[in-house]
Amino acid sequence: MTNPLKGITDIKRIVRATAYSFAGFRAAIVGEAAFRQELALFVILAPLGAWLGQTGVERALLIGSLMVVLIVELLNSAVEAVVNRISTERNELSGIAKDLGSAAVFVALTLVVVVWALLLVPRLFT
Repeated sequence: MTNPLKGITDIKRIVRATAYSFAGFRAAIVGEAAFRQELALFVILAPLGAWLGQTGVERALLIGSLMVVLIVELLNSAVEAVVNRISTERNELSGIAKDLGSAAVFVALTLVVVVWALLLVPRLFT
């Protein structure tokens, strides 16, 4: 089985991939309330992280941890879409898949709290 898109030149492939990425962002913003909330959090906290970080590494950790949340939420939304595409009926494995995606988002959000606390709380006491 051959993929007709494999013959496309590198530039065309990059253009198509970029268009698919923007379609994914659009779908997440329009259809996923959690992604909109986390994106709003990113828009508020990323500039704050850039300002509060004292080194490039600190800025990367503060902003990067926020980006991890967005990445994990996009993947979680993709899992949910696939599970819902297969069936909307209750199924134990479907529930587990959705719960695992939700747990991954929770871990990513916890990472933000830990990184920001480890970098910023000591400054309050010095």
